[in-house]
Amino acid sequence: MSFTLAIVGRPNVGKSTLFNRLVGRKLALVDDQPGVTRDLREGEARLGGLRFTIIDTAGLEDANDDSLQGRMRRLSERAVQMADASLFLIDARAGVTANDRVFAEILRRSGRPVILAANKAEGTAADAGLIEAWELGLGEPLALSAEHGEGMAELAVRLTPMIEAAALTVDEPETDVDVTEDDTDAPREITQARPLRIAVVGRPNAGKSTLINRILGEERLLTGPEAGITRDAIAVPVTWDGTPMRIFDTAGMRKKAKVQEKLEKLSVADGLRAVKFAEVVVVLLDAAIPFETQDLRIADLAEREGRAVVVAVNKWDLEAEKQDKLRALRTGFETLLPQLKGAPLVTVSAATGKGLDRLQAAILKAHDTWNRRVPTAALNRWLAAMTEAHPPPAPGGRRIKLRYMTQAKTRPPGFVVMCSHPDKVPASYTRYLVNGLREDFDMPGTPIRLWLRSQADKNPYRNRKKSTPSRLSKHVRSGATKKG
Repeated sequence: MSFTLAIVGRPNVGKSTLFNRLVGRKLALVDDQPGVTRDLREGEARLGGLRFTIIDTAGLEDANDDSLQGRMRRLSERAVQMADASLFLIDARAGVTANDRVFAEILRRSGRPVILAANKAEGTAADAGLIEAWELGLGEPLALSAEHGEGMAELAVRLTPMIEAAALTVDEPETDVDVTEDDTDAPREITQARPLRIAVVGRPNAGKSTLINRILGEERLLTGPEAGITRDAIAVPVTWDGTPMRIFDTAGMRKKAKVQEKLEKLSVADGLRAVKFAEVVVVLLDAAIPFETQDLRIADLAEREGRAVVVAVNKWDLEAEKQDKLRALRTGFETLLPQLKGAPLVTVSAATGKGLDRLQAAILKAHDTWNRRVPTAALNRWLAAMTEAHPPPAPGGRRIKLRYMTQAKTRPPGFVVMCSHPDKVPASYTRYLVNGLREDFDMPGTPIRLWLRSQADKNPYRNRKKSTPSRLSKHVRSGATKKG
């Protein structure tokens, strides 16, 4: 386990900007509006030769009740206890405020090492605030500019003895909370270094953060009755019944026409990015209002991105007529999303934890199907039987021949059919083949890609015009003939 540093401070002092600076990527949402960050976001920081884990926290506010601000403060204080040290950030241009003094006292009582840093210290306007920071009694303040990268060398000097004292090496294997896309087609093995990536998506207030907290067994993510609490796509590592996973909690996705504010647009874009890099997408529905238009769009988006899809219906403990509702859900799902026919549909309760074992089994099965490879010999026997049972049409009297078939990729399964006149094959016949693949090779619910190709597509000279002899060459040849 690496050395962990928590960045804490009032709202809008530049914590997320510094977080992005240290991890080297724009992972945390940044905006001029205070209070953008609400959950704890972890990342692997790189500062010179140092490697350590960094935690971005919500802005500390003077609230101790059960309001949203009070819950955010408790989560940030928990991050201080989790970390090996804290980086207390103040605004050098605003100077030391009353809340800064309160939070400095909290950090002193924590018993953990604290580094005091005055951010936005570029220019002479910050000199007064930098001198004023000495009043907090946390030692010499560092002058930083997270926006411009000033003061990073001085921060590294402060951190070096702390990391060395923790007896940790700086050459540990790097693991990023943010993920990169995996385009290779090698067999997928789930390990601690390469955990199964899952994105939980849905409309606001469907219970996504509550569900992930229940899986984790702790209040790791901020929850509450307010809709739209989550803003960042937060990646949380967990070993769920022996399977290493990284679960992305995403912001609730409303209809595009309702998304007007810049911050919500950034949050939705962050969630869409999590869908793109996930392997399995859990579409979480509210049992009271399932399959609204937005739910269908979210599930269709996951299918178009080629992700394995699991549909989970939350708040099932509040449903009275469970059997009738479940039948209606399955019928509605297959009718409204035929492209995901057979995808797992699981009922859960994030509040009580009921149904989580079925959800985990459905996720693993969907991932296994998403990685499935079918032998070429079996595919061609199947293709012959399918064309014999239902021959392709003959548009304009030109018969279409399906010659052979092979699987080109997995994740999701993709197949290539070599045929004559691929542009003449109607979409209905392509759906017939895709549905047959899904049923006969036990691939329910997973997206399937089918490409039709002709032999001519492989000929590099098919579009090259035939060369015609020039007049000069004709004259030369004719002259040579006469001489002969």
